[in-house]
Amino acid sequence: MTELKIERRIEAILFASGGPVSCEKLAVALGVTKPAVYQQVQLLSSRYEREGSALQVLRLEDSFQLCTLPQYAPDVKAALTITRNVPLSQAALEVLAVISYNQPVTKAFVEQIRGVDCSAVLNSLMEKRLVEEAGRLELPGRPISYRTTDAFLRCFGLESLSQLPPVSGQEAPQPES
Repeated sequence: MTELKIERRIEAILFASGGPVSCEKLAVALGVTKPAVYQQVQLLSSRYEREGSALQVLRLEDSFQLCTLPQYAPDVKAALTITRNVPLSQAALEVLAVISYNQPVTKAFVEQIRGVDCSAVLNSLMEKRLVEEAGRLELPGRPISYRTTDAFLRCFGLESLSQLPPVSGQEAPQPES
């Protein structure tokens, strides 16, 4: 297949999926290498930009998603009658920060850091699909561990967790002399 056809096939898959598709899945589905997928996604992104398209390809870790440019959000919301989401509370932002910088983590770990119960906040973040279960630990009680999602990356405009701002380091207390 020619490169243009692969680019168009990637476009079709991303359009039809409605969500992120991993580079690995694209490579397998199209019978090409992962570097070829990255190259073709870059060509697709360049074409959208060159043509002044309302679409863009977002990179989320090792996945890609087709979506509209941010400036078209008001029109899309109006047409689809999407209700405005309530901003995240300070508690929700704190829980997200603990999870995103330390994931996967247990609820107990988050509560130890914050010093308060986080059950309701954690459930709210899961409903918003910003956090998901990452499995169970092989410890007594088999606690659930949590991690952030692709929706988290999208909402905060990140391609990967490596783009999180560095944590401003507090100086360690000095031993008394």
